[in-house]
Amino acid sequence: MTAEGVDVRPYDPDADDAGLWTLKRGFELALGADTGGDDKAAAYEAKLTSRYRSRWLAWAERCVREDPGCLVVADAGSAPESAAPADGLAGYAFLLPESLAFVWDAAVLNEIYVVSDYRGTGVADALLDTVVSHAREQDLPLDRLVLDVDRENDRAQAFYRRHGFEPWGEMVAREL
Repeated sequence: MTAEGVDVRPYDPDADDAGLWTLKRGFELALGADTGGDDKAAAYEAKLTSRYRSRWLAWAERCVREDPGCLVVADAGSAPESAAPADGLAGYAFLLPESLAFVWDAAVLNEIYVVSDYRGTGVADALLDTVVSHAREQDLPLDRLVLDVDRENDRAQAFYRRHGFEPWGEMVAREL
């Protein structure tokens, strides 16, 4: 399958919220299942409540109102019907708005996700290219784009290396 018929465009909260949520859910479930044990998978799945959905979509909409190019979707609506996802979206990338640049003193790629049928087709490259271009327009303390990637996610690690990312510290976490 190729990326033919896929258009990377800004997220439209009025038209894309159901599709974006389907993608976000896929992102979270894959992150939990593919990069940890059963406990991690269960924790990621358990958080995906209707309250979380409402709060996350409202936050995404606030970010887009502030910075319209920060959240982009890969619209496969013009892909051949047999290849297009049911909701028309093949992936998304979420760059934090410029106002949040001080979190890391840089542009922050919060999330990027492509549905499995579109992986390896160039969709992730197009999404990343779009957010990199947008990040270059942000007024940043450091001219860097940062992200966190699970060390067990070999596919993502290789993707980011191919795009010029290199280690720059390591995130650690603890329960609250």
